[in-house]
Amino acid sequence: MIEVATEVERWELIEPFVTARDANTHVPVLVVRLTGPGGHRGWAEAAGVDYDGETPATMAAQIDAVRDALHDRLTGPELLDLLPAGGARNALDCALWDLRAKETGSPVWRLAGLHALHPVTTAFTIGLGDEPEVRRKARRARAYPLLKLKVDAERHVDLVRVVREEHPAARVIVDANQSWTRALLERLLPELHGLGVELVEQPVGRGEDAALDGLRSPIPVAADESCTDRRSLAGLAGRYQAVNIKLDKCGGLTEALAMCIEARRLGLGLMVGNMCGTSLAMAPAFLVAQACIVTDLDGPLLQRLDRPHPIRFERGVMHAPDPALWG
Repeated sequence: MIEVATEVERWELIEPFVTARDANTHVPVLVVRLTGPGGHRGWAEAAGVDYDGETPATMAAQIDAVRDALHDRLTGPELLDLLPAGGARNALDCALWDLRAKETGSPVWRLAGLHALHPVTTAFTIGLGDEPEVRRKARRARAYPLLKLKVDAERHVDLVRVVREEHPAARVIVDANQSWTRALLERLLPELHGLGVELVEQPVGRGEDAALDGLRSPIPVAADESCTDRRSLAGLAGRYQAVNIKLDKCGGLTEALAMCIEARRLGLGLMVGNMCGTSLAMAPAFLVAQACIVTDLDGPLLQRLDRPHPIRFERGVMHAPDPALWG
């Protein structure tokens, strides 16, 4: 049997991270460590999906419930039947990938069928705030070529203008986190387009995606909260132009890679995001980023501390994870 151990950690953010949904000062995560019969070890980290009620404690309980099913030859596809999509399966699945890499001596990217890993440009996120706060953050973010701006139903276009004033050369995407209506979106789209916004993320509420039927948008619209695993994709095609794949939502790297294939088949563009966390959480998502038009894996940049052997970020360019960290 594969031995499994779980541990809860809390990582402090540099400053409170505010969205249309909530505000956080720390990122609680669950770390999973697997030990195979030969003594090799793999590990991974998950933050879970907080708006679905997941916490490190609930994820640990889910893993404990399937502990006896973790046999020596366990595969990622088998995990899809053991646990539902979410943080618990994400942690187990990514730890299993790391374990198999250690056992075989082959990097995860090769086991996943990729030919190589290349640096990617990640978005740097500016949390929701008033204009002076957003101005200060945009000024400090001038080194980053791609900015993601959190907005809500009251604070939106004016904040984009502030970002444009402080960082005119930046590529900009906005994330409404379900706080808009179809009517508000249609009203704002011309102004956002005029300001050079490249993507609008999750404008309407999850489950209200039909509100986008027939929308003719000059800017691609991406599903985030509405996009969970492969089963969610068919209902998004034709309403959104892209989907934001997050390992915590879909339940791990195995499902994420399968989602990339299915989303492309349906004509959906690919984005990869994160629920915050350390470099350990970003490392498996970096493999997904290889196929994406937008990468948003800036979690470690928002924290005071990171793990040993952290992922290297240089002015928004994210490099491949060190095998000493994961994979």
